[in-house]
Amino acid sequence: MLRPYPIMARGHSAGEADMFTGLVQAIGRLQRRSGGLVIEGCAPFAPLALGDSVAVDGVCLTVAELCGDGFRADVSEETLQRTTLGAKAERGGAVNLEPALRLSDRLGGHLVSGHVDACAKVMAIDSLPQSWELELRWDDPGFGRYICDKASIAVDGISLTVARCTADGARFTLAVIPHTWSITTLSHRVVGDRVNLEADQLARYAERLIQTGAEHQPASESTSMDTPMSTDWLSSHGWQ
Repeated sequence: MLRPYPIMARGHSAGEADMFTGLVQAIGRLQRRSGGLVIEGCAPFAPLALGDSVAVDGVCLTVAELCGDGFRADVSEETLQRTTLGAKAERGGAVNLEPALRLSDRLGGHLVSGHVDACAKVMAIDSLPQSWELELRWDDPGFGRYICDKASIAVDGISLTVARCTADGARFTLAVIPHTWSITTLSHRVVGDRVNLEADQLARYAERLIQTGAEHQPASESTSMDTPMSTDWLSSHGWQ
């Protein structure tokens, strides 16, 4: 059975529609401060203004106060519980930073909202002659339905491509090129670390459209989404 459309962790108010590409522009530092989180290291894409949005390890946060070369952000309890930001802030961890897209910017990665779905555990890291492979496992295996070979996914705010995955998508491997490895926090990761994941929006919208379409079909038609989606299911509903 398809689950309801997931609630995602977000650091700003619901109505805002800032977008990102998953192309990291700086590595910063995260610290806990009474009343929120302080993020340092935004100089590469300065200046910032109050109300601007910045993806911090894939979590969209709003600039509430300017602080040196960074900013302070207010963060909800849900965001701290659903993402790795709370744990990283306690130890002053390194984070990937990307400012929100402007209308004139190129979309070099994929559309990223900054709303984290869930976390995953790093299961393996393999160094290859010309790349690295990173194997992850969703904390909640139900999110594996958004994963397939060559799918896009944001890992700590980095736009990456799935190289291969298990049948249920709960465990998957990412191929990482040297450039991405060197300019992001991926090179800091070790087996056992947890990362923030945001699935491709197209997968979530497709699920929602199919789910909504099934709900509006006459009861006499056998279109219940309680039946697992398969090649046969798609063929019987007009897909070639």
